[in-house]
Amino acid sequence: MNALISKVGVFLGVGLVLLSAAGCGGNDDALVGQIPGATAQSQPNLADSHPAHGPHEGSLIELGNEEYHAELVHDEATGTITVYVLDSSAKKAVPIEAAELHVNLDHDGESQQFTLTASPAADDLPGTASRFVSTSGELDEQLDHEESSAQLVVMIGGKQFRGAIHHDHAHE
Repeated sequence: MNALISKVGVFLGVGLVLLSAAGCGGNDDALVGQIPGATAQSQPNLADSHPAHGPHEGSLIELGNEEYHAELVHDEATGTITVYVLDSSAKKAVPIEAAELHVNLDHDGESQQFTLTASPAADDLPGTASRFVSTSGELDEQLDHEESSAQLVVMIGGKQFRGAIHHDHAHE
């Protein structure tokens, strides 16, 4: 009987680890050998997962295969949209050599492109920016439509990255 209880406990423990590991992946080799039967393909790395929101409490946008992230902060009081470029862990700012980035938005069968201009943070090196801002009332309004589909487009190190914007209305 004790052996059965012990086995059930192991299965429950493994199940809880697997459930808590849902989310962004990373280096899949981290848990191999720690959980019986684990393989690199079946177990995500819990240490590499990123938070639910960015350092400014905005919605996160995955860029590339988690190479970078962006954080979208929507200030509805001022109609300002701010995007921060972040590292793969979605915790640290990544200043890039770009004067602007774009949001491509589809709504009601129409496509529009909005530009966010560089607004360097105090510690960004000259010629770089980790923060980009739009005061376009139209972008502010369009992001609020649940039927809208939006995508961030940014160049980092000569490579174009695109990420789906999933605006978190409940978070505001």
